[in-house]
Amino acid sequence: MFFVELLLYKDYILFIANMEVIMEELKDFTIIDENKIIDVVMTAGRILLESGAETYRVEDTMARIATSYGLENTHSFVTSTAIIFSLNDRTNTRLIRIDERSTDLEKISLTNQISRKIANNELSIDEAKSELIHLHHAALQFPFWLKVLAAAIASACFLPMFGGKQPDVIPSFIAGGTGYLTMAIVHNTIRIKFFTEFISSLIIATIATISVNFFYGDNLSLITIASVMPLVPGVLITNAIRDLMAGQLLAGISKGVEAALTAFAIGAGVAIVLLLS
Repeated sequence: MFFVELLLYKDYILFIANMEVIMEELKDFTIIDENKIIDVVMTAGRILLESGAETYRVEDTMARIATSYGLENTHSFVTSTAIIFSLNDRTNTRLIRIDERSTDLEKISLTNQISRKIANNELSIDEAKSELIHLHHAALQFPFWLKVLAAAIASACFLPMFGGKQPDVIPSFIAGGTGYLTMAIVHNTIRIKFFTEFISSLIIATIATISVNFFYGDNLSLITIASVMPLVPGVLITNAIRDLMAGQLLAGISKGVEAALTAFAIGAGVAIVLLLS
């Protein structure tokens, strides 16, 4: 009987010791709402995709954020126009459609900074959600007049690179700025993507033709080429190549086709003016 009591007492001591270890581990354990994690992940992915980030970067950032909050083996599928994400087999799949895309490298950089803070356990789930929502609604773009001026200056600076001379600088400046202004106005009015580039290039070629024939300018071809450069989808072409290299075939091909159609619209607008002039 004495030995039985001794064994029971020993088991009791071991049980108490194990419970103390478990309680110490539970002190650092925090229950996180999975819906909050999905909100954070989807908001980060939406900011990146709307700001012109590559598809593989969006998926990688979403997976890293979920992993940082202790959720492994998450599933994400990103295209140019949609984000699909699921934590596991028990949660509902979330879908966000992306209607507007632009180029905002500052938002991409800030989102990456928030992602690194999350990975380093510097932000709680609520803090991360608050920062991402604030970033999503933040207006970080340069003023519109400054973007038009930058497009005009860029067009004038492209001209010497193509072998243009001083008499062609002013027409390139005017045509490039007017073309970018037209693109913004038409896009906000009609919202037909390729038609926007078509009308803008049409205006650029018209201004270049009028300048050479009636005012100041010598080389119609160089003025037109330099002025349409702000319309060329350079970021889109780069992202298409990088997505293809990363194995994102669907996104890479779709972006490549979009870039090709944009280039075709620009060329068609210029060609019509040259044929009619």
